[in-house]
Amino acid sequence: MTTLDFNRRAVLGGLCATGFTMAVPALAATGPLMQVVKDPNCGCCGAWINVMASAGFDVKVRDVPYDDLVQLKADSGISDEMASCHTAHVDGYIIEGHVPAPDIERLLAERPDAIGLAVPGMPWGSPGMGPENKRDAYTVYLIRKDGSVETFTEYEAA
Repeated sequence: MTTLDFNRRAVLGGLCATGFTMAVPALAATGPLMQVVKDPNCGCCGAWINVMASAGFDVKVRDVPYDDLVQLKADSGISDEMASCHTAHVDGYIIEGHVPAPDIERLLAERPDAIGLAVPGMPWGSPGMGPENKRDAYTVYLIRKDGSVETFTEYEAA
């Protein structure tokens, strides 16, 4: 009789553990879908993608030739002055370059009438571009639908 109770407990415990294990991947991908388009030869893009995945975004990546990426940026309303190495689409917005996750989360929460956010170039210490504690000063810009830009967030040098 004791052996039977132990077996029932073991079976029930195993079923519960299996159910939890199967649910964990579903829980991990609960953030918004972020579709990133990048040049296959850019390593810093991969580092930024890892930061976004760690922040809870469900990241899908598509590598395209450089000329196609430039055309995608132009078609999306990203000017040469705002351009960086990769472009992402998340919940109706464009994210250009090494934008920090908290800024993207704020954008999605506030939902301004805009194209999206950009960090032009590849500033040292921005997400995916080296240690934040040694970063250069940089600005995250909000790109309006008319092409104008305004400061969304400023990061001081560390």
